[in-house]
Amino acid sequence: MANPGSEFPDHNDDSSLKDKIFQSAIALFAEYGLNGARMEQIAEKAGTTKRMVVYHYKTKENLYLLALEYVYTQIRASEKQLSLAVLPPVEALVHLVEATFDYHADHPDYIRIICMENMQRGRFMQQSNYLRQVNRSALDLLEAILCRGKEKQLFNQTVDARDLHRLISSFSFHYVANSYTFTLLFEDGADEQAQRQHYRKMAVQVALRYTCP
Repeated sequence: MANPGSEFPDHNDDSSLKDKIFQSAIALFAEYGLNGARMEQIAEKAGTTKRMVVYHYKTKENLYLLALEYVYTQIRASEKQLSLAVLPPVEALVHLVEATFDYHADHPDYIRIICMENMQRGRFMQQSNYLRQVNRSALDLLEAILCRGKEKQLFNQTVDARDLHRLISSFSFHYVANSYTFTLLFEDGADEQAQRQHYRKMAVQVALRYTCP
């Protein structure tokens, strides 16, 4: 089992070989998946040798699990930085939805890695207790917002944090995961930035209509 606290590279040092290997692995896993990406490719992209990749990360499977853990760690860390507790409940929810949508749109490689893990039926995620721990904060964040909103009669009393998280995540995830097929089928030639703002606004409206009386 991976230990992300000690094995994630220091991303403050752009010259770090370990960091270059890690970022190269994320890009290649997102492009080709675990089975398609090869250690030789990761090494070549990082400007090093396969021997150095093995030295730092042992196996491709270990490197993939670390990448998966890192992806989720980054998403959850971005949510914690929003300082939602100081905002009124409705405003906090709106800000969270907007930030979630933007994060997904700005990190397509991260989302593709999660897609790949779903295609593998969560095989590697099952090996990581860390992933269960780090992702608990997503529900804690929503539960805090909902609790404050329910106390002020702003939110439906029956709204559940898990269901709301699924709704927000689904809308944001679909925008990235299905971007090529959806655009080619229904939006060929549309302005990309305008469409992004349209669906971002729509995500907020859907979340509010689901949550508010």
